[in-house]
Amino acid sequence: MSDDLVLELKKLIIGTLRLEDILPEDIEDDGPLFGDGLGLDSIDALELVVALEKVYGVVIPDSEVGEKVFRSVNTLARFVKEQSTAK
Repeated sequence: MSDDLVLELKKLIIGTLRLEDILPEDIEDDGPLFGDGLGLDSIDALELVVALEKVYGVVIPDSEVGEKVFRSVNTLARFVKEQSTAK
């Protein structure tokens, strides 16, 4: 996965969700974003969906896809890359 995209996504997560005490290097590439990982919740997911659509033009069509996409920063980066090359 592109290190640049992974870093961009980490910064997007931090900025969108105003995670002031977290640095990009604090977020594991393959670590879970929800639950025991970064501790995000469903409201955070909605904010990220909007930000991803605005910044990258990608759409997460339903919660089933969202669950897979938001497993980690790497799965999110893979989805963004696949969607942007599909256009």
